[in-house]
Amino acid sequence: MSFSISNRRYTGCKAKLSNWIYETVKKNCPDATSFCDLFAGTGVVAARMFDRFDKIVINDFLYSNEAIYKAFFLKEDYSEEKLYTYYNKFNSLNKEEITDNYASLNYSGNFFSHDDALLIGEIRNQIEQSKKLLNEREYYILLASLLFSADRCSNTCGHYDAYIKGKDIRSSFKFELIDPIVTGKNCSKDIKIYREDSNALASKINCCVTYIDPPYNSRQYSRFYHVLEVLTKWDNPQLYGTARKPQEENMSDYCKSKALDAFKSLIYSLNSKYIVVSYNNTYNSKSSSSKNKMTLEDIERVLSNKGSTKIYRQKYKAFNAGKTDFDGHEEILFVCKVGK
Repeated sequence: MSFSISNRRYTGCKAKLSNWIYETVKKNCPDATSFCDLFAGTGVVAARMFDRFDKIVINDFLYSNEAIYKAFFLKEDYSEEKLYTYYNKFNSLNKEEITDNYASLNYSGNFFSHDDALLIGEIRNQIEQSKKLLNEREYYILLASLLFSADRCSNTCGHYDAYIKGKDIRSSFKFELIDPIVTGKNCSKDIKIYREDSNALASKINCCVTYIDPPYNSRQYSRFYHVLEVLTKWDNPQLYGTARKPQEENMSDYCKSKALDAFKSLIYSLNSKYIVVSYNNTYNSKSSSSKNKMTLEDIERVLSNKGSTKIYRQKYKAFNAGKTDFDGHEEILFVCKVGK
């Protein structure tokens, strides 16, 4: 088995909505040649748009997401033979011969079984030790493959804000490779990958279509996916609390009361002919942390000041990792044609 870019459990993932988003953009932005996914998350929307646009810009401020984008999209040749040498090596590791490492010391018995944590940590060490033997693309393909493989066996509901308690953790880790989207430097697309604060990046880019899928509620993605962030950076931070989290970083204003101010600043900074915004309607969620930080009226008012705006709705049962069921869930797509 190899992993596609959509094979992740990720809050707010648009994998099941990507065709609808694609068709809506195609209908409303027929003359567009470039596309920016400013809060790219898993990267599935950028991937869906790949065949339609000559230029693709992908951005997210998580280290793990940047690593995954580089694995799937970097325009650099890579050796399949070399990658499969590592694949075979990693899958031949004997856990009885592995000494405890950062992952096993911190994540055993909570996010992973001890055996799985041992293997994950050992493979991460070996990828880092092999960095000089790999080009950039090969390094990120192996790293992203480890992130996908670890995520597949994690003892979670789909994110790392907490682990599942009160059960034996079954060992099931197997290292699998991802299936890259860009297969070499001969790709004709202009692809740019960033790991920046979206508001800081907004004024620096110029794309026909800018797609915006900001956080909808108070759940900070850097805290939700802290284990994957640690595995990516691999700088052995001190961890705290039951959930074994590092010190806070990359905290988004879109998850706070500042969300609307941040959104206004972003929209007014963009140099795009079309602005497409994804949002949903979880105002009455049973969980206070799941409730929207901006109203649909707020979003429409800001966009309407930028240009003519249309609204599209799609009924959708969102990814739900907890007890936050919400009846009548809809995904809303705002399409703004800039200018009066």
